[in-house]
Amino acid sequence: MNKFIKLIIAALMIAVGIYMFTDREYGWGFILIFLSIIPILLFFRNEYILLAFWQMRKQNIEGAKKWMNKITRPESQLVRKQMGYYNYMMGITEAQSNVNLAEKYMRKALEYGLSFKHDRAMAKMSLAGAVMAKGRKQEAEILLKEAKQLDTQGMFTDQIKMMQEQMKRINVGKNMQNPHMRKRGKYF
Repeated sequence: MNKFIKLIIAALMIAVGIYMFTDREYGWGFILIFLSIIPILLFFRNEYILLAFWQMRKQNIEGAKKWMNKITRPESQLVRKQMGYYNYMMGITEAQSNVNLAEKYMRKALEYGLSFKHDRAMAKMSLAGAVMAKGRKQEAEILLKEAKQLDTQGMFTDQIKMMQEQMKRINVGKNMQNPHMRKRGKYF
């Protein structure tokens, strides 16, 4: 549903509520004005994103992906801040199957903006993992450093340390050989 249709519904509910007040139906008028809060809240918090976060809290990634796929036209259905969280949730749900697509979504999420520091830290950490998989070690180190600064509550310290240990094992240079590989002869 388009985001402005929700505001139109709320305005109609308020208008009918005011009409009920003038018709001396105070109870129904109060109920309609009170219920008009729901579409106004759903204008700022999309119902599908809320349901996807609820599924993620239950650690049901497939359920979250199902709810996120119901948003067909994000530009017309979501406000700017919701676009950030839409891309954030799509990046999390796509991270297991397609790292390149997840990286694209996380970059867009950071571009649109995320409200909480721990969400930005998670996005930067996911980006660091995707960049590290592509072999760009310096960019991954920068992203992990930024994620560590954003993680003020210490929620991701173990994951950040684990990713830093993995980066130590990555070979970056073309002439650099892995010290854990056997030296091979001329023919094998």
